[in-house]
Amino acid sequence: MKVSMAKSSKYTSKQPDENGVIAWSDEENKIWSELVARQLQCIEGKACDEYMDGLKKINLPHDRIPQLSELNEVLGQETGWQVAPVPALIDFDEFFRLLANKQFPVATFIRSREEFDYLQEPDVFHEIFGHCAMLTNPAFAEFTHKYGQLGYAAEKKDRGYLARLYWFTVEFGLMQTKDGLRIYGGGVLSSPGETQYVYSGTPEIQPLDVSDVLRTPYRIDIMQPIYYTINSINDLFDISQMDIMSLVAKAKELGLFEPKFPPKQKLAS
Repeated sequence: MKVSMAKSSKYTSKQPDENGVIAWSDEENKIWSELVARQLQCIEGKACDEYMDGLKKINLPHDRIPQLSELNEVLGQETGWQVAPVPALIDFDEFFRLLANKQFPVATFIRSREEFDYLQEPDVFHEIFGHCAMLTNPAFAEFTHKYGQLGYAAEKKDRGYLARLYWFTVEFGLMQTKDGLRIYGGGVLSSPGETQYVYSGTPEIQPLDVSDVLRTPYRIDIMQPIYYTINSINDLFDISQMDIMSLVAKAKELGLFEPKFPPKQKLAS
């Protein structure tokens, strides 16, 4: 999710020039190239067909970080979406505002080599490789748009519930298909560790019920103890047509489920 829980980031997004072009260094392009090569191998036979189809459409370069204008050309034609450059951290207001306007926020920095394997903040690799292919799919795109509209209009106390819906779909969503379990969530698709972990037999995997998802706590800094599955990408379109805010109201009444993870250790002061 674009909204980091961290108070600050050591990364700074790169600013596009007057033509919208971002000047990436040779080393940054090399990191991108290595990340793409590794993850393409990792998701083989695990990513859903809609993601693989979208990947062909956006035609990601493997040797360099794409310019946002290249992505916008394809996304605009397919679903009317665009990607928008944002700082390393943005707040909920801006996050929901962008989604409500069919703009997907992309933090324009790439992880350092020291954090090659794991990065808490979402970088340009996570945003583009993880999410942009799915945004070519009309059902996924409509779900994300409706989610942004709901979130932008929602009160602050309701946004935490909505965040869980995004987390267990757009970020960590799985799909049961005729060929078995497949991934559509960008948080899994952009992470080699999480991709393999999904198939390890360790996490709990349950059919997605919106009311359950709204009540399921999560942590951003661990492997997920539970994932939720849909049966078709069209299930997301069906969810987008529900009265989600009435489900949020019910979830607030019922309260959250017990977390399936230990509490975060507090650092000694």
